[in-house]
Amino acid sequence: MNILEVENIRKYFATQKAVDDVSFNVSRGSIFGLLGPNGAGKTTLIRMITGIFYPDAGTINLNGKKFHPEQDVKEIGYMPEERGLYKKMKTGEQAVYLARLKGLSRHDAIHKAKEWFTRLEMQSWWNRKVEDLSKGMGQKLQFVTTVMHEPSLIILDEPFSGLDPVNSNLIKEEIFQLAKRGCSIIFSTHRMEQVEEICDHIILMNQGKKILDGTVKDVKQQFKENLFAITLETIPDGPAPDAFEIISSKEQRLVVKIKEGYRPNDVLLYYLQKDVTITGFYELLPSMNEIFIRLVEGTPLTRQFQKLTA
Repeated sequence: MNILEVENIRKYFATQKAVDDVSFNVSRGSIFGLLGPNGAGKTTLIRMITGIFYPDAGTINLNGKKFHPEQDVKEIGYMPEERGLYKKMKTGEQAVYLARLKGLSRHDAIHKAKEWFTRLEMQSWWNRKVEDLSKGMGQKLQFVTTVMHEPSLIILDEPFSGLDPVNSNLIKEEIFQLAKRGCSIIFSTHRMEQVEEICDHIILMNQGKKILDGTVKDVKQQFKENLFAITLETIPDGPAPDAFEIISSKEQRLVVKIKEGYRPNDVLLYYLQKDVTITGFYELLPSMNEIFIRLVEGTPLTRQFQKLTA
């Protein structure tokens, strides 16, 4: 079941097409990656989903019904990339205040806030002013204020910005737990390694248009280029056969590109016939970062890989 359905949505500013005929669905309990370079239209799209902007055309459905910002805003938790906190308020008061705006009673807001502060190791900051928080601690507070009213749809824009590896892992684990409990999460970021680790499904936007849509696994399969890594005890002399070309060679590790009409078995057979011991063989799938660059800049993946392994 889809929690969010976006159909043919458009938003124009003067002559600029910020979002141009974009459609996608977010299923319940999934972690959905919204990717794109600066100026791709991601922020404008998020602001329409949260009711900050109204679309010029198209429809947005939330929980199977047309989205009405005034009625449905409590179903959404939005963590913007820029901070939206009151600097002079105490940290605990800030969390309680924002939770009450989302409909929680004061008693429930205090209980939920203290529960989340404990989970994210923030208890000692309850009475400290927001302006005294580090960037990372402020990011953790924004995450708490985004999720503590238990929205069914959570939108996180660069949630790991300013966090050290320990706190990044803490937030990441909470994101996984929220998805397990049935929350749907839209995750917007420029960090492709996090997309591969966290997201189930992605879309890639560029110049206001959707240019890619699929699961992370399917996208990587779609853009693979028959590249394989093979490690050998010794590398034999002589040119490569017709079955493949050698893309890079480093110590006992070769990266080969299998040509059309041939199979991985042909690579293994060639080296076995050379009486060379094979210690490893595996397919090299493109990273999301490589796919991102190819689609946005038009650079072939093989050329990117050659640069990375030079």
